[in-house]
Amino acid sequence: MIHGTGSALQIPSWQDELKRSFKRPSELLDYLHIDPRWLESPPVHDSEFAMRVPRGFAKLMEPGNPQDPLLRQVLPVAAERVAVPGFVADPVGDLDRSPLPGLLHKYHGRALLIITGACAINCRYCFRQHFSYGGQPAGRRLLPSALRYLAHHPEITEVILSGGDPLMLFDTQLQGIVERLSTIPHLRRLRIHTRVPVVLPQRITSGLTRCLTLSRLQPILVLHLNHAREASEALGQALLPLRNRGVTLLNQSVLLKGVNDNAQTLCDLSESLHTLGVLPYYLHVLDRVVGAHHFETPEYRALDLHREMARRLPGYLVPKLVRELPGEQSKTGLGMTDGP
Repeated sequence: MIHGTGSALQIPSWQDELKRSFKRPSELLDYLHIDPRWLESPPVHDSEFAMRVPRGFAKLMEPGNPQDPLLRQVLPVAAERVAVPGFVADPVGDLDRSPLPGLLHKYHGRALLIITGACAINCRYCFRQHFSYGGQPAGRRLLPSALRYLAHHPEITEVILSGGDPLMLFDTQLQGIVERLSTIPHLRRLRIHTRVPVVLPQRITSGLTRCLTLSRLQPILVLHLNHAREASEALGQALLPLRNRGVTLLNQSVLLKGVNDNAQTLCDLSESLHTLGVLPYYLHVLDRVVGAHHFETPEYRALDLHREMARRLPGYLVPKLVRELPGEQSKTGLGMTDGP
């Protein structure tokens, strides 16, 4: 949970919006005028991986449509409780590549800090939904150890802040982490993986912009949009200060059955991202996490879709189609095709 740093501080509007989030399936379905009986799989209340949907994101959904692609991503349904062989709690092998609590060192030249377990929205396909965050986030107590590790590994030139979602921290908390990272001479780049601006555009404050752009580290913000409707006008306006200050903006998506497993849908997403000044980066084949089997698209279908994207779009709008496999030294590319 987010904790304040002083009673005199005014609560930012993004936190007000977060508090107003839908937390029960019945509330969200009532808001959208959807009868639960219309759903392919009945909604359920999951206490371990509870639903959380900011109202601004819910406004992007289509009322009365039980198959809305944005709704499908966030609504807990009974299909999640079906055990399917091959779907496991840690599908990408994060726990095996963690030399210290809160730090992952999987790939050469890059290390990842898990600085919080909190998210603004709980996506039902999340590969870390069963991750044990107890004692893991590199917060105030564990961060010094992680910083020492980074300082003693000069081959690491890029640090990735992840979670949960790192933008669930206060600007001042993020600023403290960035300032400490910038004192390590061999670090060059700071990458932040986040979905928060997509569902809470208000989170991109002037303080956050300063935090990301006043450091000597080159800032990269990797967003997570899966559908063109998520590329809202509010998000575009929120990203403008970051674009104007030279922050590299990328996007990674997950190929999800019933959400974006359609060539036109994927092409529309790439075009919408470009309008926002964001380049498509990765299109991930689903990580086979427990509870997400109903989102899986067969690999042959993923390859067909990727080839069709390459046929329709210029190369810079075609994301790399990848799968993350435990123990590999990089993401595994699938059908890497260059467009004209």
